[in-house]
Amino acid sequence: MTDETPRTPKITQAMIDVYDEYTHLTLDRRGFMAKLTALAGSATAAAAIAPLIGASKASAQIVAPQDERVTTVWAQFPAAGAEMKAYVAKPTDAEGPLPGVLVIHENRGLNAHIEDVARRLALEGFVAVAPDFLSADGGTPTDEDKAREMIGALDGAKTVESAVAAREWATSEAGTTGQVGAVGFCWGGGLVNSLAVADPELGAGVAYYGRQPDAADVAKIKAPMLLHYAGLDERINAGIDAYKAALEAAGMEHAIVVHEGVNHAFNNDTSAARYDKAAADSAWEQTVAFLKQHLGGG
Repeated sequence: MTDETPRTPKITQAMIDVYDEYTHLTLDRRGFMAKLTALAGSATAAAAIAPLIGASKASAQIVAPQDERVTTVWAQFPAAGAEMKAYVAKPTDAEGPLPGVLVIHENRGLNAHIEDVARRLALEGFVAVAPDFLSADGGTPTDEDKAREMIGALDGAKTVESAVAAREWATSEAGTTGQVGAVGFCWGGGLVNSLAVADPELGAGVAYYGRQPDAADVAKIKAPMLLHYAGLDERINAGIDAYKAALEAAGMEHAIVVHEGVNHAFNNDTSAARYDKAAADSAWEQTVAFLKQHLGGG
């Protein structure tokens, strides 16, 4: 009698590296699947592995959208000559203004996972504002490959201008104390770094595995920065030393944490192969403490 119990396919670091190349550099799914098939040994194995490396829309959320402890609304405001849409979450029992935090999405756009992160921050005592940086193009599509293409086509200067506008809106219109920081992931981590360069009024910045700004621009940063990196993320980590040297030369308050042995996107709990709970929990604890230290809050 044979054992027909399904087994979880083995996922290697090489497979994760190929996925990272696909989602951040080539955006070529056919090429990705061809390389994954070669690594997995068959098209059937590759088809089973691909969803485990990517993000699953069916994954459970840490704070449910219906959680009565959190009040959420959709807001719109002008940004870079267009209307930006944002998901706003705050604690239901808040009795007064709270510090604010922009939650800047990955290159998949504003999806359910990022909305969940916003609700998590609300439960930590913040007004969380998660802008959709694809608003001017009709909003984040359900097709993640299409979202990545749209993110890749954004004008960099206008995107930063939109981020500054989101911070300004959160400061004056979102029921905050006026102290507003930003946390971003992947593409959003890079945008947090760029926002810090462009916006001297940013209260604090937390970038998860984000592309670093040009070293020549680092001296413009006024906000304290917390920078999370994944130990196995060679592509992004190549820029750490130059960023660190520029921050130190400018005398800017910063902390750099390299979480060893984990992959890019280790915080995203919808990706079975790359999520690392221990690293994610540690980074989250540090992030919340950092934001409270620099923005205020209980």
